[in-house]
Amino acid sequence: MKQFDVPISYRSKLISAIKNKRKVKDKLKKDLTPTLLDFGPVQIYLARHFGFCYGVENAIDISFKTIEDNPGKRIFLLSEMIHNPQVNNDLTERGVKFLMDTKGNTIIPFDALNADDIVIIPAFGTTVDIENKLNAIGIRTEKFNSTCPFVEKVWNRAEAIAKNKYSIVVHGKPDHEETRATFSHSAANTPTIVVKNMQEAIRLADYIIGEKSADNFYAEFKDQYSAGFNYETDLQRIGVVNQTTMLAADTQAIAEYLKEVMRHKYNLTEETIEERFADTRDTLCYATTDNQSAVYAMLEVNADLAIVTGGYNSSNTSHLVELCEQKLPTYFIDSPEKINSENEIRHFDFHTMREQTSSGFIPKNNPVKILITSGASCPDAIVEGVISRLLSFFPAAKSYEDLFKEYTY
Repeated sequence: MKQFDVPISYRSKLISAIKNKRKVKDKLKKDLTPTLLDFGPVQIYLARHFGFCYGVENAIDISFKTIEDNPGKRIFLLSEMIHNPQVNNDLTERGVKFLMDTKGNTIIPFDALNADDIVIIPAFGTTVDIENKLNAIGIRTEKFNSTCPFVEKVWNRAEAIAKNKYSIVVHGKPDHEETRATFSHSAANTPTIVVKNMQEAIRLADYIIGEKSADNFYAEFKDQYSAGFNYETDLQRIGVVNQTTMLAADTQAIAEYLKEVMRHKYNLTEETIEERFADTRDTLCYATTDNQSAVYAMLEVNADLAIVTGGYNSSNTSHLVELCEQKLPTYFIDSPEKINSENEIRHFDFHTMREQTSSGFIPKNNPVKILITSGASCPDAIVEGVISRLLSFFPAAKSYEDLFKEYTY
């Protein structure tokens, strides 16, 4: 796999050593058990897979090289490069400016740009309309495009399905940058609709089988369907693709459910199901699937709490939090500094979209068992910082340096 040039400040010697050792012992990634870092009075279990994925490292590599290779030029990002505050802050400190916020609201109008400017397309990709606007100005979007290859894979699969006269159902968050981009590219080729979750998929099925009227459809799925969408004709042949950061199990469940709906409606067999339903399982992102599978395995440990690190607006990170909090107390933080003391932690509640402070989060057990993972856009250095911060509360713990030696010798 391609190697990327990522700033050393994002790396962690300890985490890199751990990941390399696991990779050598388990090249096929069949062992999903977490890595135990036994410091004595505190035991930390690291998920088998976490942190930067291929698409994120690719985007960071392109962005920093663009800055380095174009001194004196105005450089813009369409919106956040990835959903990580440290990375985005590092880019803005180097003079990069954002054209839009994560919701697509304008910060700098496009008419302020000229053909000599550089605009970097973020890892999430962008819409066909925005690409056309930038190209009309004379800006070469293809040269500084950091769209994740696995997002592009979804677009390509949707385009292939469209050629066979299928409509597309996108499982994603309608206001997320990636979903907006995927919806746009799909809608350019075929009728497209977004469903946020299984509940919406079930409601969509009511229209597929004809239990609800058109008036309800256009109100119920407002702003989630492409122009000219006809629920009576455009739901007769469908395929499901996803926002790559959604829970893979949820996407698979939605696809299987809609497949069964089509099978019953049209009296199809497994041999004939493709007459109405396209198989799109090959579009699921490997990194999202690996990270989520690793969390499921990590949760087999009888631990006291979990800490998940990543940007608060990171979809894939919030889903890792969602999995963890089903089993044990879980704290979602974006930096080690959010751990105020051994008794207090400031963390994010993605249900209310607010930070809150909890006291007594570390129990008095001996040993204390803590699960740790991070989102695909979170630097390993932040995970290392969290570990170091936790160790500072246990004076009798084995030193960080001693543990590091175990993974390097």
